Amino acid sequence: MLLRTSCLAAIALALLSGCGGSETEVTPTPLPPPTEQPVLNYSGPAPSTEDVSRFKQALWDNTATEDRCGACHVQGQQLPSFARNDDINAAYTDTGGLVNLSEPGESLLVQKVAGGHNCWLTSASACADIMTTWISNWANLADSGAQETEIELKAPVAQSPGTTRNFPESAAQFGTTVYPLLQNFCAGCHTSDASIPIAPYFASADIDEAYLAAKDRMNLDLPGSSRFVIRLRNEFHNCWSDCGSDATALENAIAEFADAIPLTELAAELVHSDALTLFDGTLASGGGRIESNVIAKWEFKTGSGNVAFDTSGVEPALNLTLSGDYSWVGGYGIQLLDGKAQGATSNSKKLYDQLVATGEFSVEAWVAPANVTQEGPARIISYSGGKDRRNFTLGQTLYNYDFLLRTGQTDINGEPVLSTPDADEVLQASLQHVVASYHPTRGRELYVNGELIDVSDSVAPGNLLDWDDSFALVLGSEVSGDFSWSGIIRMVAIHNRVLTQEQISKNFEAGIGQKYYLLFGIGDLIGTEQSYVVFEVSQYDSYSYLFAEPFFISLDAKASFDSFALEGMRIGLNGRESFAGQVFSRLATTVDAQAYTAGDGFALSRQGTIIPVEKGPAQDEFFLTFERLGEHENVVVEAEPAPTPAPADLAPQSQIGTRKFAEINATMSALTGVASSHTAVADSYETLRQQLPSVTGLESFVAANQMAITQLAIRYCDTLVEDNSLRSSYFPDFDFSQPPGVAFGAVNRTGVTGPLLERMLLSNLGSQADTTEVGVELDNLIDRLSACNGVASCDATYTRTITKASCAALLGSAVVLVQ
Repeated sequence: MLLRTSCLAAIALALLSGCGGSETEVTPTPLPPPTEQPVLNYSGPAPSTEDVSRFKQALWDNTATEDRCGACHVQGQQLPSFARNDDINAAYTDTGGLVNLSEPGESLLVQKVAGGHNCWLTSASACADIMTTWISNWANLADSGAQETEIELKAPVAQSPGTTRNFPESAAQFGTTVYPLLQNFCAGCHTSDASIPIAPYFASADIDEAYLAAKDRMNLDLPGSSRFVIRLRNEFHNCWSDCGSDATALENAIAEFADAIPLTELAAELVHSDALTLFDGTLASGGGRIESNVIAKWEFKTGSGNVAFDTSGVEPALNLTLSGDYSWVGGYGIQLLDGKAQGATSNSKKLYDQLVATGEFSVEAWVAPANVTQEGPARIISYSGGKDRRNFTLGQTLYNYDFLLRTGQTDINGEPVLSTPDADEVLQASLQHVVASYHPTRGRELYVNGELIDVSDSVAPGNLLDWDDSFALVLGSEVSGDFSWSGIIRMVAIHNRVLTQEQISKNFEAGIGQKYYLLFGIGDLIGTEQSYVVFEVSQYDSYSYLFAEPFFISLDAKASFDSFALEGMRIGLNGRESFAGQVFSRLATTVDAQAYTAGDGFALSRQGTIIPVEKGPAQDEFFLTFERLGEHENVVVEAEPAPTPAPADLAPQSQIGTRKFAEINATMSALTGVASSHTAVADSYETLRQQLPSVTGLESFVAANQMAITQLAIRYCDTLVEDNSLRSSYFPDFDFSQPPGVAFGAVNRTGVTGPLLERMLLSNLGSQADTTEVGVELDNLIDRLSACNGVASCDATYTRTITKASCAALLGSAVVLVQ
């Protein structure tokens, strides 16, 4: 190992500062033309030690190229010459002070590129992540046991909670500023007596109920960051005129409301901890992760732009271009609605080269499906060339994860598919850790949240030699844009070796995202210095924080304390106790000095809770309050809950409604005998699903719904009539070889109308349409269509067309739709 003294670090810092910036201001500098091109195939002296060899393999080979550090930090040019190409041992020596193998992320090389110093990508944070990976790889090679990153808690700077604006108890000021806009333009949905009530009820006729629901959606310090304003300005949610002007009007109303509220100090009677922002904590995500064989990794930390960077450090970088309907998610991640993230075919070939060589792999992801109604399967991660050919795909069908893989035992589309069991409903619309693994002897396996799913692969293991190296990796859909998937992706990693059950469990437990340990100081309250209540806190999404699994710990390994009581813990936000997420207010425990373990602490709870984002992770200030902590006590008297308002006398609701999209599809399949999985109807349904009715209320039915129903009915009827087997089974007494004039004679036509009426009209329903009247309408339709006027070609083909039209007229009518 290199000797890294503070003196060496200071010298190196000064030298690096002279090559593209200073400590206080780092500006990107263009790469100067080198006087001597770096030697890509090194031919200097051999590494003198094993550590020099590891340095070359992990760091030098990646940084010494002319498009990176090798254009500047080489012999005879700029010091330190850690990328020199004449002597790897001299380069190793010049790296002293630039790297920190025990904490790679703290290395000076990482800090420089993070500040913009000659980053070779458009994102300095991505360059920093990749540099961290290379240094981590060096550390892992140096210590084969150091495959997991350890997290060391660090004491934050002690600070008291600041002053802020608190919501007044009375709703009077709210009633003259914000409430009129909410009541005028949001009462159609966000009231308890709306025809389709949608919580929260911030437009309620009861102003106290509305005020309570509106508080967490208003930011008194930054009105423009209020959830109300964002919903209009950024998400175009039910604007009443122009979204921009509507958002401004609501922002001004919140600002007027806030201006009338004086700044208040934290209540003196509160027993409280020190205060912290999210970034005052110790970074927790990724601790303990197993990444020894990662060849591609996307953490989605950039937060802007249209590129998701591959930060695995394995060349070539498989960066993904974002397109379609996508957005970046706070706390790291991307949200895809009808969008995708796709890599270049040339760079995707890295997967072919690496995975075919080992014959095994694991695809790991943290995903949050938007719903459990997606089919196809909808493509979450796919290495493919189209909707019917792939190397592998991880997808979703309703409550199931699907794993398609092309081997010597499956077809070009990776079928038969391996799916999680239907009855288990493993896939949920929540954040989940998913691993799809392929082992050369065990075959395909699926893990969800660290657990192996009990499902056997129906095909024997095979090799990957039939893979196609011209395919591209894509997230969120097929490369063609088909079978799009909706949801949030927070991380994807591809390993060229199978992860073991233990390794998968470790990666699941390590978590994901912008996660920190927040150490809330309570040492002055219990008389023991360096004592903290620690929460694991992450930015759950763009609008909330997740506080989980608090524990007590002292950073003094030799600390001695007496057992003390801890009761009624609440989370404070921006100078007040939060209105939401106070699950720990019922906590009543004793921190037992005998059960305390130095280094691990004392667990307080296994629960977690959600706290709303107000000012953002850089400004939101958190603290804790306690009803009792040691000898300190603050008696809290819970307020009487507001009386439940009398239920509104709603208008009578219709007993008749419509079928929803999935019900319509299933009904048409049952009535025609055409399987809903049939390619023709499945494709049409996927295209039309968003246009089909999503609720059962007649008042929400619009013309666009009927158009989609008609198109789907036509597709089902066309499939029925054009399939010889289905047609002959459905219409056994009708001769389709005759022209319309003969086929639809007065007697013969019952061979079509009879089966349609019998199958599509149930006779045991009191509210069903009259069979005779519907039969007359069908006869009239057939008469009009079969009256050949020289325009239509009245042959046997036209006979099938008339049958399709008759079928679709009945299948797409209220007879099927209304229930």
